[in-house]
Amino acid sequence: MTAKCIMVQGTGSSVGKSRLVTGLCRVFKQDGFKVAPFKSQNMALNSYITKEGLEIGRAQATQAEACGVEPSVLMNPVLLKPYTDKDSQVIVKGRPFGSLSAMDYHEYKINLMKVVKECYDELARDNDIIVIEGAGSPAEINLRERDIVNMGMADLVDAPVVLVGDIDRGGVFAALAGTLLLLTEEEKARVKGVIINKFRGDLKLLEPGLKMLEDIIKRPVLGVVPYTDIYIDEEDSPEAERTRLLQKNKVHNDYPLQQKPLEVKILSLPRITNFTDFVPLGEFEDIKLSYVSGGPIGDADLVVIPGSENPKESVEFIRTWGWDKEIITFYQKGAVILGIGSSFSLLGKTFTTVSSASSIPGLGLLNMHIKLLPAARTYESAGRGCIWFAQFRQYFKQGTSGGLYNTLWRYNYG
Repeated sequence: MTAKCIMVQGTGSSVGKSRLVTGLCRVFKQDGFKVAPFKSQNMALNSYITKEGLEIGRAQATQAEACGVEPSVLMNPVLLKPYTDKDSQVIVKGRPFGSLSAMDYHEYKINLMKVVKECYDELARDNDIIVIEGAGSPAEINLRERDIVNMGMADLVDAPVVLVGDIDRGGVFAALAGTLLLLTEEEKARVKGVIINKFRGDLKLLEPGLKMLEDIIKRPVLGVVPYTDIYIDEEDSPEAERTRLLQKNKVHNDYPLQQKPLEVKILSLPRITNFTDFVPLGEFEDIKLSYVSGGPIGDADLVVIPGSENPKESVEFIRTWGWDKEIITFYQKGAVILGIGSSFSLLGKTFTTVSSASSIPGLGLLNMHIKLLPAARTYESAGRGCIWFAQFRQYFKQGTSGGLYNTLWRYNYG
């Protein structure tokens, strides 16, 4: 079996490529096809751990679920996890390959094309259809050379391309027309049509613009997708999740005092990782979950310092905003301070990282000196998150606070 394929590219990041690929995967599955998603290179700090303990982008895991299949590293052979503005950890077929600067990776990535093709071919042998997702925009002309994720990927497997634009952010006609303008003639030939995503309003007002756009770009508008509030895990930034929570938290404002929800504050760190892990916590009606991106933390029963790809940068960021002083005050008053993953090291007196052998001052809440190891142990875990959330609520109902440290440590680290 050699699969047919279709590729979804976008006019930019966060235009809805991942969601449309997810939808196409489910449609093809419902039509009786054996289908799989594919994204050759993903950049995301929200990763998913497969059954083999390997890392892939969370979007591909969601898309695999839509296909009714188990997530696999074949679906996302290259994952980039940035830890500074110019440097990323490179994950190849689910395992750490090393850390490279943006320039070094740009020079090296063409060497990964063989891995990308091998993974794609293996998927294609076992499926009827592969739905491929691009990254960012194919009009990033400075990155055209050595491209392995947009038109370079489409050329590698001879994929027809559908171009997606986001009307909710504005300028969708210019974005679609401008993207096509910057493509080479060979690349333009691959684009079979465009989709306008995240539309809200009266479609009749949009229709004249659709006809004018088709006349300009000489390609059909394949569809207009309405704006929806369907939740799918975010990959790029907690901003969309922050906005969703702001809307959700409005229902808590009229609660009487005796029913006041528990205040949980999550610090929005520059390299925050796996922030989607907190989504289930925000679904409890007696818990008010929100992000702090600047200014004072405010009232809190629990302050969460989420995992980060750069703990040294995190503790510096915390001190810049004066959150370190607030955290110490919260702790002294009996609130819970929870460090997740690498950010647990911030709770100690000092910590060291792989890139910094010298000790870095922590927040000093725990009498320990912590050393972060080069590689984290990754494995799939079922059910423990639900136990943790239930235990968290029960402790607060019993009036317990600081003593939660040891229980959380046992549940999460054995």
